[in-house]
Amino acid sequence: MTVHSADTVDSWVDAMIDPLDKLLQLAPDAGLIGIRKGGVSIAKRLHERLQPSSPLGELDIAFYRDDFAQIGLHPVVGPSLVPFSVDNKTIILIDDVLASGRTVRAAMNEIFDYGRPARIVLAVLVQRAGHELPIRADIIGTQLDVPPDSYIDFDPATGAVIVGTR
Repeated sequence: MTVHSADTVDSWVDAMIDPLDKLLQLAPDAGLIGIRKGGVSIAKRLHERLQPSSPLGELDIAFYRDDFAQIGLHPVVGPSLVPFSVDNKTIILIDDVLASGRTVRAAMNEIFDYGRPARIVLAVLVQRAGHELPIRADIIGTQLDVPPDSYIDFDPATGAVIVGTR
């Protein structure tokens, strides 16, 4: 197991600030939306630093998952909160780790239930290889290349990223 400290993770968040700031200069009314759980924590940090005009949104994508056969048909679905119109707006979708791409696909499906954005930009703290869907982040804190049998987990409580083997 490898642990990337909160200080290291902070430097990855720092790497996301400049490209996001440039994007917000081009689309000042862009809305930031974090994916629960870890994505919301990263989104809050970015939102505090960037201070965009829109409030922060949060998505709980449990209802939109495509793995009910593995986890059962009774997902625990919490409320999502998108406190602004997504119609014709640039949406900055934020997650902690981009692995297979399935979480992002589910989040985009939910966003379209709120309306039709002009554009969705994906920002992730960590991007890894091994995507199952053709989804790639536009803004990346860091890229970690790990073996296929490994996992990457962001711990919002400690601010660390843990890489381990399943």
